[in-house]
Amino acid sequence: MFLRELFGKFRKKDPMTDNPPYIIVGLGNPGREYRDTRHNIGFMLVDKLIERLNARSMRVQSKAIITSAQYEGRKIILAKPQTFMNLSGQAVQGLVRFYKIPLENLIVAHDDLDLPFCTLRLRPGGGSAGQKGIASTIQQLGTPDFARMRLGIDRPPGRMDAAAYVLQGFTQKESQLVTELLDKAADAALLWVTDGLDAAMNRFNGTGVS
Repeated sequence: MFLRELFGKFRKKDPMTDNPPYIIVGLGNPGREYRDTRHNIGFMLVDKLIERLNARSMRVQSKAIITSAQYEGRKIILAKPQTFMNLSGQAVQGLVRFYKIPLENLIVAHDDLDLPFCTLRLRPGGGSAGQKGIASTIQQLGTPDFARMRLGIDRPPGRMDAAAYVLQGFTQKESQLVTELLDKAADAALLWVTDGLDAAMNRFNGTGVS
């Protein structure tokens, strides 16, 4: 017992295990042709946070473009998977494994057809609701128990196919509202980092812009 305590006292600390970072993943599709589409609103949130936190040194790791930043004494990894939406989980799982993070330190932001346009909702887990990036992440992690940030894009009008709708760009009027939503979503993500998911849900769930 004495030797075990002595070893524990002097063991070399692993900063990733002892103080793991937070990872904010935004889902989307890589490529210029998809940049401003509805399906890429998760990427847009990551870009907003990069700007807000003055993050630098972008690099490719675990099939994602990532950067890191400090906020209120906490390290945050900001990530945009580069695998296309339906394989996003490969990047998420790779980052979770590399940084040795508990799943409570992961949040994934994505577009949501089932929420009214520019509505924000956070949740602690659950199914994919047909969102292929979330489905891939659940499959790769082997669990649905990770936080989500759902960014409402509403259902397509009339009989438009949903797959075509999510790959459309926002109109000029919609883009102004999306900018406001992303500011609010960035606030929610940073509150999640500092105060936890419950605090972020209580403050931001169901909020939107008009």
